[in-house]
Amino acid sequence: MDEEEFESIRADGNPVSQARRATALLTTYTQRAAELARLRKVAIDRAYAAGMTYTEIAAQIGLSKGRITQLRKSAPPAERVFFGVGPVTVAIPLRAIGDRPLGVVAAEDAKAAEVMSGILESLSLAVDPFQIPPTGEWDPPADAVAICGPKSSRVTAEAIESDPFLSFKPDDSGRWVITDRQTGETFISPWDTSDRTRDIAYVARLRRKGRTLLVVAGVHALGSVGAVEHLRHHLPDLYAEVGERPFSLVVASTFDGTTPTETTALWGPKVHP
Repeated sequence: MDEEEFESIRADGNPVSQARRATALLTTYTQRAAELARLRKVAIDRAYAAGMTYTEIAAQIGLSKGRITQLRKSAPPAERVFFGVGPVTVAIPLRAIGDRPLGVVAAEDAKAAEVMSGILESLSLAVDPFQIPPTGEWDPPADAVAICGPKSSRVTAEAIESDPFLSFKPDDSGRWVITDRQTGETFISPWDTSDRTRDIAYVARLRRKGRTLLVVAGVHALGSVGAVEHLRHHLPDLYAEVGERPFSLVVASTFDGTTPTETTALWGPKVHP
């Protein structure tokens, strides 16, 4: 919301450049407005919880009691900030297959991204889809959800390496496992021990360059679908537990084909120190 940037767009003589820049800034303004509306609702609720009446709150902030009621109903829910302020990049990997130089998107990754985008849009968050190239090189421009394991993305690998509680690496046999760094407990996907109706996923909200990076990484691609479904059903409760703080979680899921039938927190969530 830089006044200099605003005036620069107004003065831009290139119509295509002006339209593109105006669109980007409008998205930023809209996302900030939604976050301010959320903050206002949360602040009103805090004041009420502290013992003030809505009539008193209205009088002190210069609004009518009816307007206070309207604002509380129309504002985005408190858990919107779980994903940052927005817009949110939803990134999935392009996987190198044979001699296809551009890579392909796994059906499970596409499904997980679709459900995640629906969650974000329901929270008034703008979604920027992104496909991580097969090289794994990318740099999230702002808040982001990476539905991607460390094998397919340097950014994801570095983020998981910073996790104080969990690691996600191959074991001595080459099988990918999630390990509790403090106790040494290892979580192995049932998929790898004969049951292909179940999988597990690493989920963590981490900080990168001052912005939110939510990593969702199934041991197999299907695990990411289950983890996103778990977030869809349990987001308010999870937000109530972890707030805006970094955290780690392991989600276990059961499937009928590619449809999750049950999800549960196998470990955590545990807030980072």
